[in-house]
Amino acid sequence: MAVWTQDEAGPYTTQPCAGSSWQPVAHPATQPHEYIRDGTAKLLCLFHPQSGQVRVKGVSSSPNVVLHAWRGAELATIVAALGQPAAPLNAEENLALWQSWRAGLTAQITMPSTLPQLRMLLVLDNLVGHTTPSLLCWLMEHGIMPLYTPLSGSWLNMAESMQRILKRRALDGQHYEHGAAIIASLEAVAAHWNQHPTAFEWGGRRQARRQRSRERRQRVGGSAAYIKSYSDKGDASSNGYISV
Repeated sequence: MAVWTQDEAGPYTTQPCAGSSWQPVAHPATQPHEYIRDGTAKLLCLFHPQSGQVRVKGVSSSPNVVLHAWRGAELATIVAALGQPAAPLNAEENLALWQSWRAGLTAQITMPSTLPQLRMLLVLDNLVGHTTPSLLCWLMEHGIMPLYTPLSGSWLNMAESMQRILKRRALDGQHYEHGAAIIASLEAVAAHWNQHPTAFEWGGRRQARRQRSRERRQRVGGSAAYIKSYSDKGDASSNGYISV
């Protein structure tokens, strides 16, 4: 089953953006303190964590009429690309699969009596526009189950992490004078990312390295100091050393 996440980022203004850069000693990069207020830009984003692929569109504003039209077209293309399910389910099994994703929810979505086979999970935040009946009906008609992040839990939506990466690469250290230039930069960075995408996963190898490092630590007397032993790497000393 495909899992996609969706979010909107912005607005990004035309004011200079801070960012790191290589500069000669005593000659730091500077930005003007004045700027032309020529519109803002927002980024609509659909992200597939398993492959790292991202679908974006830059807009000057994102009312429901704009957001729903773009998202509907993109999701229809994604579902069509999935093809037919390899193992079709009967009506009872399919209904049980849909209902399993509602288990434990305090506010459950009312589902229609006839449902297609579940093909996709779509992670969204709790904006009011994401819960309109017309949107929910459209999603279910296309085999898409919406899952909403809890309040103050937007970090659970990996699309937000993807947006931060795109924003840093496109805007940090830059001074765009027009909203259209911001949109062009964000979309160009996303296209470049898709050439060599990085898959996202909870934890991953970085968390495994941190966990191994924590397991090698031994606190000293319950204080903030700890002993780190490298005896498991063949070090001749088994006492390790104390670090604060």
